[in-house]
Amino acid sequence: MSDPDRTSRRDFLRTGALAATGLALAADDAFAQEALAPTPACHGGDQPTPRQTEGPYFTPRSPERASLIEPGMNGRAIELAGFVLTRACKPVARALLDFWQADVTGEYDNRGFRLRGHQFTDAQGIYRLKTIVPAPYPGRTPHIHVKVQAPSGRVLTTQLYFPDQPGNRSDGLFRPELLLRVAPTGEGLAGRFDFVLDQS
Repeated sequence: MSDPDRTSRRDFLRTGALAATGLALAADDAFAQEALAPTPACHGGDQPTPRQTEGPYFTPRSPERASLIEPGMNGRAIELAGFVLTRACKPVARALLDFWQADVTGEYDNRGFRLRGHQFTDAQGIYRLKTIVPAPYPGRTPHIHVKVQAPSGRVLTTQLYFPDQPGNRSDGLFRPELLLRVAPTGEGLAGRFDFVLDQS
């Protein structure tokens, strides 16, 4: 089978699997503007989202919240959304997602919980996070850390990256499979990433 044929089949299977759930993130205003497609494309038996290092800045017991933006915080706003899925493309309800990131100066808050927080997917396996675009810092391109865990499942620790960043080429940890799909909105950016966990 040729690569175009394989891609078309994957797109068909992915669309069918997600449509079967009765879900349509693309119907949201933020995504309708650019019709952001799921990433990675989930199809039955696909490889799970790649794991990456936790790094030195993780802090446990972050507050539960869907927005990391605080009053007076500088930075370009971005709303991330997507599914947490199994390798069979089934949405995972009540999956835990714990996010942490640098601010617009490339600094992490290692004393408190600024730009740190966790949440759970809804009954359809959807998460939503409002935050800001982090700055690069020496040796690292802009990225957001995340831990994802299905109820009673293994923890996936990984990082999400932004397209068209000059530092992507020189960051030794960068992986194109972890790129967000991003589109401008009236209030900043919309981002899409679907996590595929290593479970059936």
